[in-house]
Amino acid sequence: MKLSHFHFDLPPELLAEYPAENRDESRLMVLNRKEQTIEHKMFKDLIDYFDQDDVLVMNNTKVFPARLYGNKEKTGARIEVFLLRELNPETRLWDVLVDPARKIRIGNKLYFGEDETLVAEVIDNTTSRGRTLRFLFDGSYEEFRNKLTELGETPLPKYIKRDVEPEDAERYQTIFAKEEGAVAAPTAGLHFSKHLLKRLEIKGVDFAEVTLHVGLGTFSAVEVEDLSKHKMDSEEMRIDQSTVDVINKAIVDKRRICAIGTTAMRALESSVSSQYTLNPYAGWTNKFVFPPHDFSIANAMVTNFHTPKSTLLMMVSAFAGYDFTKRAYQEAIKEKYNFFSYGDAMLII
Repeated sequence: MKLSHFHFDLPPELLAEYPAENRDESRLMVLNRKEQTIEHKMFKDLIDYFDQDDVLVMNNTKVFPARLYGNKEKTGARIEVFLLRELNPETRLWDVLVDPARKIRIGNKLYFGEDETLVAEVIDNTTSRGRTLRFLFDGSYEEFRNKLTELGETPLPKYIKRDVEPEDAERYQTIFAKEEGAVAAPTAGLHFSKHLLKRLEIKGVDFAEVTLHVGLGTFSAVEVEDLSKHKMDSEEMRIDQSTVDVINKAIVDKRRICAIGTTAMRALESSVSSQYTLNPYAGWTNKFVFPPHDFSIANAMVTNFHTPKSTLLMMVSAFAGYDFTKRAYQEAIKEKYNFFSYGDAMLII
C-alpha cells in the first residue's frame, strides 16, 4: 500500500474544536467486518456489543502539560517549547520541539514564567525541529516537576485553533488515566464516562490496562510513498502480568477482546508470543501497523476518526479492511461525524 491510498478530502468544519457535552454521548459508528454493515449509534450504546467475560483493553497513560512558552535571552522572542521525552531526571535533560525552530541555536537560553525562575539551555540540535534542553533549576526534582506542571499547558493538537480552556485539563484526559508520560491523549478512551464503565462492569465485562505513552510516533507525518520505508518514533510502553493473564484467558475462552484505541492496539501487537498469546513487556515500541497485517490479540477495536495519510488511519484500514474503511469514512463525511481528538468514535467488530 502507498501513502497516496490514504488521502481523502476532509472538510475542515468536521475537525472537532470542542469535546461532546457528555463523554459517552458522542456518536458511534459501528462497523461489522463479517456482515460488512455500518450502523449509527451513540457511544453509550457500546455496552450492547459486549457480554460477560469480554475484555476491554485500555491505555492508562496520562497526559502531562507538555506545552511551555518561554522567552529567548537578549531578544525576548516568544518561543514555544513542546516537551517530548525526559532523557535524564538527574541532569534535567529533555527532548523537545521548538517553534519557531530557526531562531534557536545551541547555547541559547530560554526563560519561563513571569519570575523567570525556570531557565533552559539548548545543548543539542537533534533534528530539524527538535532540540535537547537542559533545565537549570535550583530546587529538588519534585519541585522542578511541579514547576513544569505549573507553567505547562494542556497540549491540545495544533489543529485546534482556540485557546486552551480550564475544562481541557480534565476533558483531554481519560477517566482511567494514571501513568503520567503522554504528550497527547489516547483519544478513543476519552468517550468513556464513569457511568458507562460501571454499567459495563455490572454486565460482567472485564477491563485490562496497558501503558503506552503517546509521543511523536503516533502523530509524525508519513513522508514516504512506500509505507514499508516509514520509521515510527519509539514510544515507551508496559504490559503487566495481570493484564496478560486476563487477556490470555479471554483468548482461550474465545471471548471478544477490544482494544480501546490505536495505541492500545499497538501495545498489544508489540508483545505477541509465538503461540499468538500476549507476553508481559516493559520497554519501547516503534511498531508500525499498516495493511496487510494479521492481528494476533484483539478482535475488536474502538477508535476515533483520523486525519488523511495518518498512521492511525493506516492501522484502522489494516484492521477493518481497506475498502470497508474507505466506505465508512465516506459515510462519516456524508453524515457529518466529528473527526480527530475531540471527535466521534467508531467500533469495529
